Amino acid sequence: MKPNLITMIPSIDGEELVYLQSLTHELNDQELVNFASAYNGRRRTSDQVLIGCIFGYVGIAGVQRFMVRQNVMGILFLFTAGFCFIGTIIDTINHRRLTFEYNQQMARESMAMMYAYR
Repeated sequence: MKPNLITMIPSIDGEELVYLQSLTHELNDQELVNFASAYNGRRRTSDQVLIGCIFGYVGIAGVQRFMVRQNVMGILFLFTAGFCFIGTIIDTINHRRLTFEYNQQMARESMAMMYAYR
């Protein structure tokens, strides 16, 4: 049975699936399994980033930015209470976009790792 990304990464959504399929179309079955394993360990779900945004309202602002490797923005959010909560509100609304951009970066890094071992 030919492996596919939907079964290997169960929490994947439509936009991310289309991106990954275009990125991995030339991989053979074993490489696809290796990519999915590496990528699945590094990716974030939008629910995780949303929970990070919620922490910004009740405790530590900027957690969501640290989660998606935007450390400078995370520090700014931390010291400015999420830009007086305005930035935290915007991130809460756009948490799916933040997650997708982070996951694209992780997919590119996972592909680079795959090509390094070829």
